[in-house]
Amino acid sequence: MSKPEVDDVTGIDTTGHEWDGIKELDNPLPRWWLYIFYACIAFSVVYWVLMPAWPGITGHTPGLRGHSDRANVAAELEALKVQRGEGAARLTGATLEQIEADPDLQQYALAVGQSVFGDNCATCHGAGGAGAKGYPNLRDDIWLWGGSLADIHHTLQVGVRSGVEGTRFSLMPAFGRDGLMTSAQINDLTEFVVALSGREADRAAIQRAAPDFVAQCASCHGVDGKGDRAQGAPDLTDGEWLYGDSREEIRTQIWSGRNGVMPAWAGRFDPETLKALAVYVHANAGGE
Repeated sequence: MSKPEVDDVTGIDTTGHEWDGIKELDNPLPRWWLYIFYACIAFSVVYWVLMPAWPGITGHTPGLRGHSDRANVAAELEALKVQRGEGAARLTGATLEQIEADPDLQQYALAVGQSVFGDNCATCHGAGGAGAKGYPNLRDDIWLWGGSLADIHHTLQVGVRSGVEGTRFSLMPAFGRDGLMTSAQINDLTEFVVALSGREADRAAIQRAAPDFVAQCASCHGVDGKGDRAQGAPDLTDGEWLYGDSREEIRTQIWSGRNGVMPAWAGRFDPETLKALAVYVHANAGGE
């Protein structure tokens, strides 16, 4: 073997590896690094003995400790089930009003409701319930079907246009798509609706659209445009718009008649969970 080359600057042998003129020195590993490396090896040997580690044909080595994450999780879930069972029993025997009147029971309901909301409702309504375009804001006091605790609970049970018996149901006609009104009429009606919300609009268009509004829209929204919760018809005079407040969005809604859907949760949640969710939504919105 040839004698290793010695680095001129440090006087240390090189390994013979070189990259772009940079030569690797044959330095020993630091002792602290070696000690940590040896400690890791020792720890792994102890871990293999004490904990489940090596796979086999029909199973794995159980380890001297007999540790099982699966068993631990099962035990924790069982304990949680017992804890929730006690709370659920209290929810079962309490009315919605009694739940909100009992601070301890309300806190339990809020905790359950928040968890259920995050898993099932936040996808549409947002993590905080602030909603988005086409999805109602659950933090304000604007409610199509009523914002009382009983109203919210009922809406959760039957949903909106969910297809189940007794569901909340309203229908915004597609006046343009289905040929119920001309494009010119819809343009005028758009100006009329803009004016209802207190904004500047074309006066001539408002006058032309007034008879159409009475004939086509007032039966649901009211002659004054204040809406009707019994029908789920929105108030057109406030500043809240489910699909947007621009003229383009309002015209699109009149033309196409967009109608959203909310699932009926009664068939998916037990009664106690529905109560907790209703309490959470009601409290999150400040209560009505």
